[in-house]
Amino acid sequence: MFSSDKKTKKTMETNTQQNIVAKGTTIVGDINSQGPFRIDGTVEGNVITSGKVVVGKSGLIKGTLKGDTVDFEGTFNGKMQLSGTLSIKATAHIEGEIQVSKLAVEPGANFNATCSMKGAVKSLANDGSKPETASGSEKTA
Repeated sequence: MFSSDKKTKKTMETNTQQNIVAKGTTIVGDINSQGPFRIDGTVEGNVITSGKVVVGKSGLIKGTLKGDTVDFEGTFNGKMQLSGTLSIKATAHIEGEIQVSKLAVEPGANFNATCSMKGAVKSLANDGSKPETASGSEKTA
C-alpha cells in the first residue's frame, strides 16, 4: 500500500524537476526533453521541449529551439518555433527566424530577426474600411 504511494510521488517529482546546462558547459548535439530547461551555458544543436525554457545572461543557443514558452536573457542564433510566449529581456541578443504565438520585448534588447506570429493578424486599413487579414501571416494547426 505505501510502496505504490512512494512510486507515484517519485514519478511526479521527476516530471517537475528542471534540467540545467550550467555556465561553462558546452553541449554539441540535440536535446529532447519533456521538462523545463534552464540554459546558462552553450548549446550548439536542436533543443526540443514541451516545458518552459529559460536562457540566462550567459546562455547561448546556436541552432533550432522548439517549445512552448521561453524567457531569453542570453544569445540566440537560429530558428525558433514556439507555441506560447517568447519574452525577450533587455540583455538578450536574438538573431534568426522566429515563429511565436505571443511576443514580449523589453527596451534595450537586440532583436534582429524575421518574426511571424501564428494565427490571423488584423491590420488597420488606411481608407477606414473593415480590417483585413494580413496575407503574410501563417496559420498552423
